[in-house]
Amino acid sequence: MKTISPIRTLVFLAFFFICFESISQQFPELESFNQTRLDYNQKGMLILGTWAVGNMIWGGIAASQTSGQTKAFHQMNLYWNSVNLVIAGLGYWQASKETPSSDFWQTMDAQSGIEKILLVNAALDLAYMGAGMYLKERGLRKDNVRLIGFGQSILLQGAFLMVFDGIMYAFHHTHAQDLPKIVQQISLSANGVSIYVPL
Repeated sequence: MKTISPIRTLVFLAFFFICFESISQQFPELESFNQTRLDYNQKGMLILGTWAVGNMIWGGIAASQTSGQTKAFHQMNLYWNSVNLVIAGLGYWQASKETPSSDFWQTMDAQSGIEKILLVNAALDLAYMGAGMYLKERGLRKDNVRLIGFGQSILLQGAFLMVFDGIMYAFHHTHAQDLPKIVQQISLSANGVSIYVPL
């Protein structure tokens, strides 16, 4: 049985890595793919920021004109969305400053990263809703209108974020289906040899 020499193995491995290193220079189509991902993020942060500003204005006005449980509800809306506004601002700034990459591995990391973040956020949203229900139930047992109002607010905000993150995930996950199609349509050229990369 004929064996493959160590030198041939090393040459093959070197050739393999050269081919895959060339991916970052051979996929200009990925710039458009990444730009779409960034556009989704920017639009999502605008939606989150709009929700935050609306809740802060509504909460600030309503809290000054109400009392008891309703006042607590609007106060928590105001507090909660001041954090949302900071997150939306930072997220929008980050997406607007990022340059769409044509590198294959950077594209894979970024696409996988945003989907994982949204799934983690969805789990946190469920935790927020659980905390809201707990505060509301505790407030009812202790006849504490402040806890009831806070619980109702956190339940509302968690539900909104759950829907928001779910929709964002759906858009990004659907967009990710275009990546294999892009790679399949491209032939890589390394050392004068044309290579087709099926996924």
